[in-house]
Amino acid sequence: MQHEQNLSGSPRLGASALLVVGAGLAAVGFARSAQNTPPQQPPATQVLPAIGGAATSDSNQRMIAVTGIDVTGSSVLYLVDTQTLRLCVYQATSTGSNQGVRFVGARRIELDVELNSYNDRSQMGYADVLGKFVQAGLIKPDEAASSAAPDLSTEPPPKRP
Repeated sequence: MQHEQNLSGSPRLGASALLVVGAGLAAVGFARSAQNTPPQQPPATQVLPAIGGAATSDSNQRMIAVTGIDVTGSSVLYLVDTQTLRLCVYQATSTGSNQGVRFVGARRIELDVELNSYNDRSQMGYADVLGKFVQAGLIKPDEAASSAAPDLSTEPPPKRP
């Protein structure tokens, strides 16, 4: 195994080695503190408020990142690459033997963002709203014709290969 050299010329430890050293020091500290303290009663059960819908987001010139909590209580991360139009989804769990980050899925979304609607159950579909805008004179009829991306809400879903 080859070690990287830092500026002083001595080998630099990797992240896993630092993690092992830190865990060892923590174990020694816990063992020493357990010997010096008398046994205590466990704390009373506390009811913690549920965290509902805690989500954050951030972006830069290329990526959009959105985090949240799914129905299982696991943390989720959605990454959108705005230059290649790709979406990636990750799930982080911290219970039992399932601890870690799991790659859930990815998708190219350049065709998705071209659709006017798909599986849309709103009160008015895209074509209805567009018609109202044309009627009100907010969009010219020739401009409305140029925004005729497929409206799949009135058609059966496309068949997958």
